Amino acid sequence: MDITELNKKYDALQRKYGAKNLNAIYNGGCTDQPDICFVFMNPTGKNIASNKNWDGPRSPWLGTKNIWDLFYAVNLLDKNIYEGIKKRKPIEWTKEFCNEVYDNVKKHKFFITNLGKCTQIDARPLPDAVYKEYLHLLEKEIDLIKPKVIILFGNQVSSIVLNEKVMVSQVRKKAYSKTINKNNYKCFCVYYPVGNGRFNIDKSIEDIKWIIKNIHNDVLV
Repeated sequence: MDITELNKKYDALQRKYGAKNLNAIYNGGCTDQPDICFVFMNPTGKNIASNKNWDGPRSPWLGTKNIWDLFYAVNLLDKNIYEGIKKRKPIEWTKEFCNEVYDNVKKHKFFITNLGKCTQIDARPLPDAVYKEYLHLLEKEIDLIKPKVIILFGNQVSSIVLNEKVMVSQVRKKAYSKTINKNNYKCFCVYYPVGNGRFNIDKSIEDIKWIIKNIHNDVLV
């Protein structure tokens, strides 16, 4: 199965759970054994790819700025790309620039996705039941790309993916193992770094730097 074969299912779930006037947002980055798979919550209408007239890639965080501060801070984004992101208004994110950004993501061998692909108008909370409808699809994504490490952002996403109650503040730098189709994947839970979680971005950066430093070491086993 190719990872893009999941997109029709995401579109169907957008019609069920998302804003009817917005596109579902899929994923993006390195799909061949990336070092890290980053899993966020769900997209909002701030992503320019959610516009029904958009004909470019439908990847997370296009047309936004704050999350790229984190990726640049952990050395997963080239300076010229970061500066291009910071100087652009959302309307100035062309299809070509979006492809440049995600080519740089691929270069740094990471993958960005959301647990829920149902785009909402704003950052309204979603119930666990909605995210759980996406879990088996996320697991297919993971098992198709086979990342070395999975980083889960926030308590809700971490708890649903790991199927146990998780408080990120209590499990920093703790490795979990998730089994999908008989393959074991290392997981870490990290503070959500944007929106209301922006004040925790320094902790997110600290933990991600530690994970990257130790990504090939036994400490992550």
